[in-house]
Amino acid sequence: MIHPEGRASAAAPAVVVMGVSAAGKSTIAEALSRRLAVPWIDADDLHPSANRQKMMAGIPLDDDDRRPWLDAVGEKLAAGEAAEGIVVACSALRRNYRDRLRAACPTAVFVHLHGSRELLAHRASERVEHFMPASLLDSQLATLEPLDAEERGVTLDVSDAPAVIAQRAAEWVTSNG
Repeated sequence: MIHPEGRASAAAPAVVVMGVSAAGKSTIAEALSRRLAVPWIDADDLHPSANRQKMMAGIPLDDDDRRPWLDAVGEKLAAGEAAEGIVVACSALRRNYRDRLRAACPTAVFVHLHGSRELLAHRASERVEHFMPASLLDSQLATLEPLDAEERGVTLDVSDAPAVIAQRAAEWVTSNG
């Protein structure tokens, strides 16, 4: 339910927009945050420089690289929920990564952006000046563990227009978040 003051609900939402590179996480997170009237952050901005350099070199991150980053994301997620609500764009590819985020913010819900490899590869190849090269898409797809039945979240197809995806996400969050 949308309250007159623009808030999605009395409780502050904590939403993670997840998926592989080029799924549109940042675009949808920003649009969703406007619809929910809460701030958003891009978890990519929380990567330490060593992680960014590794990815720019075309080397996939391993779990040791991701743990401190996920802890920083979890802290922002929990702080945002405790304040006014928050939407975070974060790959959150594996269940144990999402579990780590939920350990910091148990009420977090997930919006999984999903698309065909062909569409994602096309989008990745069109990006300029992004630290994540298109060559890492296959490693991300191999790492991805879709949401399972016990996880609070929704999977949305990214072939639709961003406004449509953001609207569907907002409707799901306000009904289920």
